[in-house]
Amino acid sequence: MKQKSWHLDRREFLKGGGMALALPFLNAMSWAKAAPGKAIPKRMMISYIAYGVYEPKGENGAHHDWNWWPCKDEGPLTFNKSSAPFAPFKDSISYLRGLDHAGGHALGGHSSGDVFATGADLARTEKTNNVSIDQVAAKAKGNETRYGSLVLGTEGGTGSYGSSKTLSHYGPGRPIPSLHKPQEIFNRMFQPYTGKSIEEVRADLKREASVLDLMLEQSKSMKSRLGQEDQAKMDEYLESIRALEQRVERTSKWTHEPLPQVDTKGLNLEVSHKDPVEYTRCMYDLIYLAFQTDSTRFATLLLESEQSQGSELWNYATYTLGYKGATHDIAHKRPTESGLWDNWRAQQHAYFLKRLRDTPEGDGNMLDHTLVLWGSAHPHGSHETRNYPIQLAGGNKLGFKHGNLHSFEGEKKVPLANLFVSMLNAVDVPTQKFADSTGEMTRLLA
Repeated sequence: MKQKSWHLDRREFLKGGGMALALPFLNAMSWAKAAPGKAIPKRMMISYIAYGVYEPKGENGAHHDWNWWPCKDEGPLTFNKSSAPFAPFKDSISYLRGLDHAGGHALGGHSSGDVFATGADLARTEKTNNVSIDQVAAKAKGNETRYGSLVLGTEGGTGSYGSSKTLSHYGPGRPIPSLHKPQEIFNRMFQPYTGKSIEEVRADLKREASVLDLMLEQSKSMKSRLGQEDQAKMDEYLESIRALEQRVERTSKWTHEPLPQVDTKGLNLEVSHKDPVEYTRCMYDLIYLAFQTDSTRFATLLLESEQSQGSELWNYATYTLGYKGATHDIAHKRPTESGLWDNWRAQQHAYFLKRLRDTPEGDGNMLDHTLVLWGSAHPHGSHETRNYPIQLAGGNKLGFKHGNLHSFEGEKKVPLANLFVSMLNAVDVPTQKFADSTGEMTRLLA
């Protein structure tokens, strides 16, 4: 259809003010000055792995050495070969069996990954994805740090329905594009003014504020000429402009404060996907630096999307294990390398947990004050959408207790969203309801 003069292109409209108005940067990184004399930060991170996990059964009822779950029975944790990298963190991790999002049940195994951080019911009651747990926290507490949140993914962008490249959603129908280039991520966090003086930056921000004012005025006048359905869409658009205005204002205020100095020794910002270990750990390192400098307290990391055939991630198992096939195939064929693949992914995540644990903070360490959720919405090679593989680490100083495998199966069944409610409350974001939650997950609370 030929575009008419009164047709609106939302993406182009938002570009009106130039590069600095691009949603990926402003949605993912809102600026604010941290309050002086603040308490130890309370942080939260959501990390996702795709293509299922290996769950073979052992002989004569024994627990298989290469089963993703560290042990068979509910109770104190013991560790098998697959989960061995987490043994040093026994007192700081819990495994949760039987949890999932009801909103993902009617989706395909891979598509269910789209709602991992939102719990949205895309197949029935919701036309678009809803707000993610990290953005609930960022909206409530993001004004206390330089960036409201950090949204990372190994492929970048938003992807599309059933093929999401981001975990984070600002609200209904508004996914936040993930950042995936280490150098770009570092520059945006710690060198945002490179090539410009503070005066030039402030002048640019002033111009952008003027553009946003004009866009807001034009949008309001246009709204009266639209039908009811279009007016509802325009309301969402106006909300986006107002949010951008707030972020520009915060950015301007932050130009009066010095940027944190960070040690980049050992950080290879030019690393490529050809080196999966170094690339993955670099992404973890960037989140660690963001937390360490209190640049943000909320982050998401989509380590693998459920549709990565167009990227180098499709070859990760080949690069790391010498497996002769695409990484996705491991979720279906379950070759010998399946357990080794899960172990490799565990090694990378354990690396991040170790960095947090080895950094003293208050009367504990950074891991004690950080909740780290690690898991997937596609647990099995059969593409079932129930009983997600879920591990929660950290938060020992935030009211959580660890060291056990918990079962929420059968009569003990509760939604995964209950865990989200407890996590949000632990980081001082008062929450009674998230998605299909029925309350807090008190079993994990000290």
